[in-house]
Amino acid sequence: MPSQTRSFPNIQRKSEQLLRDPSRVITRLHMPNNPQRITKIIQRIVDLPDTEAKELLARILLDFSNRHKDIGRVFERHLNEAKDYIPNDITLNETQRTLIGAYFTMEYSIESAALFNPSIVPHPDQSQLDKGSVRFIMSLRATGEGHISSIVFRSGVIDAQNMFIFDPISDYVVAPDTHLAPVYDRHLFRLKLNEMAASNEVTAYLITRLPENFSYYRLKKEIEALHINPVFPVACQNETFEMIFWLANSNYQLNFEHTGLVSERVIFPVSKNESRGIEDARFVQFFNDDGQFTYYASYTAYNGVSILPQLIETKDFIQFNILTLNGKAVQNKGMALFPRKIDDRYVMLSRQDGENNRIMFSDNIHFWQESEIIQEPQQTWEFIQIGNCGSPLETNDGWLVLTHGVGPMRQYCIGAMLLDLKDPTKIIARLEEPLLAPHEEEREGYVPNVVYSCGSLIHNNELVIPYAMSDTMSGIATVGVSELVDHMRPLT
Repeated sequence: MPSQTRSFPNIQRKSEQLLRDPSRVITRLHMPNNPQRITKIIQRIVDLPDTEAKELLARILLDFSNRHKDIGRVFERHLNEAKDYIPNDITLNETQRTLIGAYFTMEYSIESAALFNPSIVPHPDQSQLDKGSVRFIMSLRATGEGHISSIVFRSGVIDAQNMFIFDPISDYVVAPDTHLAPVYDRHLFRLKLNEMAASNEVTAYLITRLPENFSYYRLKKEIEALHINPVFPVACQNETFEMIFWLANSNYQLNFEHTGLVSERVIFPVSKNESRGIEDARFVQFFNDDGQFTYYASYTAYNGVSILPQLIETKDFIQFNILTLNGKAVQNKGMALFPRKIDDRYVMLSRQDGENNRIMFSDNIHFWQESEIIQEPQQTWEFIQIGNCGSPLETNDGWLVLTHGVGPMRQYCIGAMLLDLKDPTKIIARLEEPLLAPHEEEREGYVPNVVYSCGSLIHNNELVIPYAMSDTMSGIATVGVSELVDHMRPLT
């Protein structure tokens, strides 16, 4: 239990900093919205003399082949996106096919604006390490042009002295192959449509025509049939179709190459609901009842207007399942899953009302219906709002939770509290002053006066906190767990 000693804990800022790198680029589809323009572009390419076309392609390959692992595959994929606009009476040669793919491709610098809001978990592979060391994976929010956010990764080792040795960063960034969810559950699909306020006579009609477990292809075929032979007003049907596809496209699978480095992988927005960014992933190593573990991360999908809470699931950081979170208790940002069940229920922190720290329990990790407040703003540095800074960490004294508070001048600070191991609705103790507040050199950035984290870990009895500085770059701080707990004010 915490003692009565409550001076300031000795937190150490490491020298390592994770900086944005504008040279880290991915390829994206770059196609005009106007179909006539697409057709014109294709025709201009087809009209090029063979010699000029070959010289142009040679220059493109010379300029871009060394910037991407397989630029030819990218061009082929983007050619396929344009195939419906290619006239049927044209037979393309290989040069023309590749050029069309190139013209509908663009580079995007994923970290050109910022690299921030990190979380850290133990790597799934802990083999061949020196005694007292741990291999880790760190996720970060990368932001580029247009403030579009994605998830990138770093890896490395923390040694017995808690020194960081980061793995070399790959020269390449690779987007994964994307596959829509192979099977949808009709009952869950209907429940989510209800939550989205998208249920109407059109959805009721479609749901009755779908089997208990249905594929994306089957859903699409039923919608196409209703589109060809309308049963309801066309405007209502089309609006409903858009909502249904929005939901269906929000559940998908990502597959990276097994041989690639962790730092090559980027989870970039795929579905329309996350078209403006994937924000603040909070990763946790979750231990199942059988002792096996799965990594989960909650994140916020943003489409420029509204947000949608999503869940990432992976066992190896190679294959990722992306799923919607459901229920009235997950309609805001900042959810953080506990690393194991408590009393056979999943437990998660949240900030449903945008102001207070809340906790919720569920029998199903995908559905969260009720939450309760466990902490309200009390200290001057958190009067505006409080929230979590990642998943709770289990200690002998209780669940250690890093929190964030927003105070005057919209300054974000990091605090800490301790929850009861058996009943995490109870706060045992908390820091009255911030554990981390922005230093002078950390204040300047895209969003000034902010320090923030999305997840920490405990190693060799020290709390390791990767944290963002003013939404621009990231650093690392450490503090002894026992010292931190001893400096908290007991509440029980």
